[in-house]
Parts: sequence; C-alpha cells; structure tokens
Amino acid sequence: MLSDRPGIKLNQYVSDYVIFDLETTGISCAYDAIVEIAAVKVFGGKITDSFSTLVNPERPIPYGASRVNGIYDEMVQNCPVIETALGGFLDFVEDRILVGHNIHAFDMKFIKRDAVRLWGKTVGNDYIDTLAIARQYLPGLAHHRLSDLAVYYGISAEGAHRALADCKMNYHVFEQLGREMQTPQTEIKLCPRCRRPLKKRNGKFGLFWGCSGYPECRYTENIRD
Repeated sequence: MLSDRPGIKLNQYVSDYVIFDLETTGISCAYDAIVEIAAVKVFGGKITDSFSTLVNPERPIPYGASRVNGIYDEMVQNCPVIETALGGFLDFVEDRILVGHNIHAFDMKFIKRDAVRLWGKTVGNDYIDTLAIARQYLPGLAHHRLSDLAVYYGISAEGAHRALADCKMNYHVFEQLGREMQTPQTEIKLCPRCRRPLKKRNGKFGLFWGCSGYPECRYTENIRD
C-alpha cells in the first residue's frame, strides 16, 4: 500500500502475508530496473492466490542479468511498464505484511524507489526478511541463500531465479522457519562428517539425529536418553 511512511521490519512468524520476489537488470537500486514481479498470498499458512508479471524496463537487459534469471529483451518488449506492473502488485498486496528473502537490502529498496518516483509516496507495508530470520535461527549453516535453505529443508529448487518459483520456494522455507521460531533454541549439534547441523528425525525405531545435508551426507546418530 502507498503511504507517507515506510513500513517497519518485523522479526516474527505470521500466518497471513504476501511473499514476493523481484528480478531486475542488476543489483543497484540507484540505476537498475525491475523486469519481473511475483507474489503469492497466504492465509492461515496456505497459499490462496498468486500474482506474476514480466515488466518492460524500457532499456536493454544486460546479458549477465539474463543469464541468471532467463529473462531476455524479446520476452518483455510487449509487457507492462513499471507503473502498471507495480500498481497491480500493490493492489494485490493491499495492506498485508510482506515477506521475502533479502528484501530488506534489495527488493524493498526497488519498490520503494519506484513508488516514490511514480506517485510521490513510499510502500507502507510492514515486512519480514527470511534471510535475517534464517541467520538467527540456523546459525550452524555455512550459507543462508534461499537455495541453501531449500536444500536444508528438502524443498525443490526447480525454477530458481524466476520470481514466482522463488516465491513458492520461499513460502515453504518461511513456514519451516516459523516452526523453528516456535521451538526453544538449544545448542546446535553439527555433523562430524560435513559440519552441517543435525536435525531430529523420526524413524522406524524412534527419534534419531540425521544430517541436514541428506542425501549427500547420510550420517545418523542415536538419541541417548
């Protein structure tokens, strides 16, 4: 939603939200442009609706960006410009909390910049950054990229680096992080083979420690009373 005041960053799990992702021509919010916006609407922890559009940046897309996200000039030439695309996204979001991965340092800066430029107002939705939450609740992981979290939780990363696929991947990650946030934090046990965190799992003979790097690492350990 458009507002005179920007939303604030939250550090909590909520069950009703809109998770979103952008693809851009580069990493600079001062010079680069949005080429794709996608979002999924979640109520009670379940996806209820989705939004996705390519955006004509009205400039050539650098080859380096296209190589990452698979979006090329010919794909966006007849697509909406940013005013139409961002307006549609904000209508879809309304006043709901936004969720995304690394959005504090990246995606929020792009949509706030364009909202101010186009309409003289900022984006007032409060938001949650799953990167910050993952770093807090999964400190044993070497990296906290969205793809790393997907591997950790056994979530498919198919279609990564396209906005809607990343939204759906991050939805599953955020729901898993919500469970982490509701569980009292204890000392993290690391796998003696690969140094990834061990997770409690339920098997045929009861609970056991299993490596979060499964199936690459199949280390297991009995849970002693």
